Amino acid sequence: MTRRLSPARVPAWSMAVTAMLMIQVSNALSVGIIDVVGPAGTAWLRMCFGAVFLVCIARPSLRAVRRADIPKLIALGVVTGFMTASFLAAVDRIPLGTAVAIEFLGPLTVAALTGKHRRALVWPGLALVGVVLLTEPWHGRIDLIGVAFALTAALCWALYNVLTQHVGDRFSGISGLALTIPIAAVATAPFGIPQVVGGEFSWWVLAAAAGIAFITPVISFGLEMLALRRMTHNAFGTLLSIEPAFGVLTGIVVLSQTPSPMQILGIALVVLAGAAAQRGGARPPAAGTA
Repeated sequence: MTRRLSPARVPAWSMAVTAMLMIQVSNALSVGIIDVVGPAGTAWLRMCFGAVFLVCIARPSLRAVRRADIPKLIALGVVTGFMTASFLAAVDRIPLGTAVAIEFLGPLTVAALTGKHRRALVWPGLALVGVVLLTEPWHGRIDLIGVAFALTAALCWALYNVLTQHVGDRFSGISGLALTIPIAAVATAPFGIPQVVGGEFSWWVLAAAAGIAFITPVISFGLEMLALRRMTHNAFGTLLSIEPAFGVLTGIVVLSQTPSPMQILGIALVVLAGAAAQRGGARPPAAGTA
C-alpha cells in the first residue's frame, strides 16, 4: 500500500526553495510577453489566468470569509498585483539578477526589524552595498526608473510576506490565494488592459501567459503560502537569501545575462546579508483556519 505525501510531511524549506526557483523562471519567461504587451499587461494577464486556475482548483467558500478578513484579503490582493507589475517593469529595464537583489531588500528588512537583536539591522545595510555593486553606478549605466520599479516591488514584497502569513493563518491550503489573486487582477486592470489593447497582440501571448500563470502565481505562490504557515518571518526571510542567486542563475541560463565579477561580488554580499539577517525556527501551526 502506498502512502500519500501530505503537505504537512513536506519540509517547509523545500516548498519555499521550489517556489523561489519557479518564480524566477516564470519572470524570465515573461520577458518575451513583456516585449509584446508591456510589463503591466503581462502582470495583468498572469493574474487573470492565475485567478481562473485557482478558483477552479480551490473553489473557495465566500461564507468562510469574516468581515475582519476583508481588509487583509484586499490588501494582499493589491500588494500581490503591484508587486508583480512593478517587478516586471524593473526586469524590462535592468537585468533579472539585479532586480531580484533590489527587490530582496524588502523581505530582508522585515526579517531584520522582526529579529530579537537590533544589531540585525546591519544586514540590510550590507545588502544595500551589494546592490550598489550590482548596479555599478560609477559606470553611468544605471537605469534609475528600473531601480525605482524594483524598490517599489521590494516594498510590496515586504508587505506581501507579512500579509501572506496572516491570510495563510485564516484559510487552509490555497483558498486564501483563490480569494486574493482575483483582487490582484482587478487592481492591475487599469494599467494592464491599456497595454494589452495597445500592444501587438497575438494568440500565442494568451497561451504563454496562461502557462506562466500556472507556474506563478498558482503553484509558486501556493507553495509560499503553505511554507509561511509553518515558518517564522525570520526563518522565511533568511531562507529567501538564496533568491537573488536564483535570479542571477536564471538570468544566465534563460536570458543570457552574464554578470561582471563586481556584480557577482554584489550578489554574494546580498546572499550573505540575507543568510545572516536572522535565524529562526519552525512556526507552530496556526489555529482557526477556514
